[in-house]
Amino acid sequence: MKAGIHPNYREICFLDSSNGFKFVTRSCANAKEMITMEDGRELPLFKLETSSESHPFYTGTQKSVDNMGGRVEKFRNRFGKTAAK
Repeated sequence: MKAGIHPNYREICFLDSSNGFKFVTRSCANAKEMITMEDGRELPLFKLETSSESHPFYTGTQKSVDNMGGRVEKFRNRFGKTAAK
């Protein structure tokens, strides 16, 4: 393999900033900060806005479009007749 052309693939800590959930995996993501883990390792820190711990789809708090009060039907009732002209 050629030297100097491959990305820096290493262990990195991802932090969900919405709830403080941390997980460690291997990645090429660029990180500007470092974090000291509970076991004493110092790893690069990459901050996330959402993860599987806070995303509505995975937590079961996602709202379905069908259950939002019939918005599509209300729209069709109000404006469906004007488009036929």
